[in-house]
Amino acid sequence: MSPMYDTILVPTDGSGVAGVAATQAIALADRFGADVHALYVREDEADEGGEIATTAVAEQAATADVAATTAVVDADGPVYRAILDYADDHGVDCIVMGTHGRTGLGRYILGSVAERTLRESPVPVVTVHEETVVDEDLETILVPTDGSDCSEAAAAHAVALAEATGASLHVVHVVDLGVLPVDESGALIEELQQAGQHALESVIDRAEDVSSVQASVLSGSPYRAIVDYAESEDVDLVVMGTHGRTGFDRYLLGSVTERVVRLSDRPVLTLDDHERT
Repeated sequence: MSPMYDTILVPTDGSGVAGVAATQAIALADRFGADVHALYVREDEADEGGEIATTAVAEQAATADVAATTAVVDADGPVYRAILDYADDHGVDCIVMGTHGRTGLGRYILGSVAERTLRESPVPVVTVHEETVVDEDLETILVPTDGSDCSEAAAAHAVALAEATGASLHVVHVVDLGVLPVDESGALIEELQQAGQHALESVIDRAEDVSSVQASVLSGSPYRAIVDYAESEDVDLVVMGTHGRTGFDRYLLGSVTERVVRLSDRPVLTLDDHERT
């Protein structure tokens, strides 16, 4: 099988969370024999931090014997656009980036740069938090599915990752109890569970070459069920799809995916339904 990724981009601003992103990017690159590009987007000509930040990533990559390229570019518009333009110009097939730490309420903040990159990137984006622990072995992958085109694309990518790494694959469907009528008798729940089972079977059928597959229908709040499952099963990577298009031809990040990205302490890989392995 050809490598999943050849060129991995890690935008950096020299912060702690960018350091975690660099660790994740280098771990993936080492696993797939990929190169790492460390990118610093300078918004102010007086900003001299780019060389220090990118060199730190390159030095970290060198210790893992991973080839690294560094670049400092001036922002000609939004920072996320400079990231995506660089990715397009250099044949990047995966972006790894950090979000912006925690609020006082113990919830992760999804910074505007990360959010816009997630929404508009044509290649997979892996997000991490400052407290994310990167597992270099990538032994367990989780993919939630609802049977939509977007989740099917995510499932295909997750299956390919599991095949390439030998990781076990966990597939879950969550029945959202919050959308059911208060006086629901149970028949509708059973029907939704059966639909969930069909969605799981679709993924299981395509995962015949994966070493181990575990499928579950869960119930509750979808994002909370996914986050809790990832923690309880010690998942190394969550793979999820983003959602549809608006009338402005921009991708929307589904609320479930966005909340998982915000709240999970596991790396989360997101991709849209136009990304195929």
